[in-house]
Amino acid sequence: MKSLLIFSITVVLMSSIVVSQLIQPENEIRTYIENSVPYIGTEIPRMDGIDGTGIKIAVIDTGVDFNHPDLFGWGPDGKVIGGYNFIKENELPMDINGHGTKVAGIIAADGNTLGVAHKAKILAYKVSEDGEGVSSELIRKAIEKAIEDKADIINISLGVNKTNSKIDSAVNHAWDNGIFVVTAAGNDGPELKTIGSPGKNFESITVGATYNNMTSSLIATLEIDENQYTVIPMVGSSKTQEPIIEEIVFGGFGKNSDLENLDVKDAILIVERGSNIEGELLFFSIKEMNAAKAGAKALIVYNNQPGIFLGELIHEFSEPGYTPQIPVVSIDREEGLEIIKAIERKSLGIMNLFYNPDFIAHFSSRGPVSPFYIKPDIVAPGAYINTTQINSSYNFTSGTSFAAPHVSGAAALLLQKNPELQNYEIKSLLVTTVQPVSNAYGEEFSLHESGSGRLDIANAYNANLIISPTNFVVNLSPNQPVIEKQLKLKLIQETLEKIDVKFEGPEFIEFTHNLKNNNLQIRLSVVGDNYGEHEGKVLINHEKIQYTIPILIHYTEGSISAYQENEKLFFEINHPDKWSSAKITVTNSKNGNTHTTTAIPDKKISLEIYENGEYWINAKIRVDENTSNAFHTIKITSLSEKIELIDIPEKQIILIISVIIIIGIVGLFVRK
Repeated sequence: MKSLLIFSITVVLMSSIVVSQLIQPENEIRTYIENSVPYIGTEIPRMDGIDGTGIKIAVIDTGVDFNHPDLFGWGPDGKVIGGYNFIKENELPMDINGHGTKVAGIIAADGNTLGVAHKAKILAYKVSEDGEGVSSELIRKAIEKAIEDKADIINISLGVNKTNSKIDSAVNHAWDNGIFVVTAAGNDGPELKTIGSPGKNFESITVGATYNNMTSSLIATLEIDENQYTVIPMVGSSKTQEPIIEEIVFGGFGKNSDLENLDVKDAILIVERGSNIEGELLFFSIKEMNAAKAGAKALIVYNNQPGIFLGELIHEFSEPGYTPQIPVVSIDREEGLEIIKAIERKSLGIMNLFYNPDFIAHFSSRGPVSPFYIKPDIVAPGAYINTTQINSSYNFTSGTSFAAPHVSGAAALLLQKNPELQNYEIKSLLVTTVQPVSNAYGEEFSLHESGSGRLDIANAYNANLIISPTNFVVNLSPNQPVIEKQLKLKLIQETLEKIDVKFEGPEFIEFTHNLKNNNLQIRLSVVGDNYGEHEGKVLINHEKIQYTIPILIHYTEGSISAYQENEKLFFEINHPDKWSSAKITVTNSKNGNTHTTTAIPDKKISLEIYENGEYWINAKIRVDENTSNAFHTIKITSLSEKIELIDIPEKQIILIISVIIIIGIVGLFVRK
């Protein structure tokens, strides 16, 4: 029992944000999953009769309500043709929580609502009853069952906010079996480094969330003393007709008693969430009414605990007939307290609220997960999605859980159009044909936030060019100022003739290219001492489709290189200054196994390697009191494969050896 608990790592569903905001009349018949499905270009394949027919999509979740009219039927003739209940193995995988039904509806609802691939079939694998959590072992079992049941696509809208080798190994197994695996990035944004397993898996396609083209895609900006702050419009707030530029005034908790002796007329008022009286319910709507009555032009509510939050002005406890009068936004506690300090300088705030559907949702988890590859891969609509709910109902919901199934449905359409496509080719078509996404200030989001960009099914469907790899990371230093990379180009039909190639990135990055035998040779270098992490994009135009290949560039003062001798890797470290030590970490890109060693000057350092593959090397170089990174990648192809025992605990190694000895002894007696 103890060992079972050790291996049962809790996994959470990635849909922590559910909003029941009413956007249009209840009696209006909806033809699509709100507006997100047509917004990402699904109409183009539908015009050709491509609707997901013949494609099986595994939904590893809380089960699916196959009694819902849009997902009706269990068995070969129904929408849900199979699956398995890992919670109650003698029962069908019926969903009583709702999460899996929402996911399945976005993929393949076929009734009052139409999913992305509405004629696709669902395999429902129930790994959680209540949506509160699930063991990693059940996820692993569900992935293996999906492989056994010959799923074409697996959608996993759950995960952990850390690495889990069991889940990642199962995802790799599915990918190696040709299955296209889609994972949700998670809802731990807007902070960086918040993607866990299986979203951080190198092979799978990891999906973050944007808004969609509904009027709920309201975003906000706040600038004070040229500093930009992350603020979220409260549900029910209106957009601004023009920027609000006014003095910032602190108003306690926003009570009438807090404001009665303050001059807040025409000001931007900032107040704290909650109340200073225990048990007092001081709703956001009350704070807004008090601020508007006092003459404020806008209201900022900062959190009373760490982190940011999504607030609602209109709710069941609002006063009858209540209508918000001024824009209201929320902000995290740390930034709120920072703004209050700035008030002493009589600072002016500049606030905007406007619609931008291609904006990364605040909750969407961000990378990086590794310095050697880019996550998330792509973003898709995941905010205020109206989809199927248990008990034959529908509901608005938000989370990366609901961005991922847009991509799963898109993959089904591409696979139906061209059944010969391999999973890595589907990935290429989806992540290179995206639309760019920009923040509230017109600047494109970083690769760690948006990956390549926002899903565009129309572009992916019409694309004829498969590019490999779909992105890459390069490591440069004064010791290696230039690097060459190769993009393999493959046409689905016909032969490659003419393409247009250009580079977008910092001016100090030099880029040249040459097309030779369907391979695009790329040469990159950095001019000057512009150390740090830089982003760029190779843009390839072919037959009216633009393909985007993101590049992440590490330009470091120091460098590490590696070379192979027999079954060992040897390392060389260079740095312009005198270095005292370096911690070297080597990661097997296939299974994530890591090994570390410490290097000192004038000493030959090595690590044993046990299998062929690509290895990622990170050196943390110590110079005086400072530590800096250097990176290197090496491919090993000359080893004869052996069992790698280095990661097996000592007791288990002894047990394995003991079993082998016993088997040998028994064999001797049998032969006698």
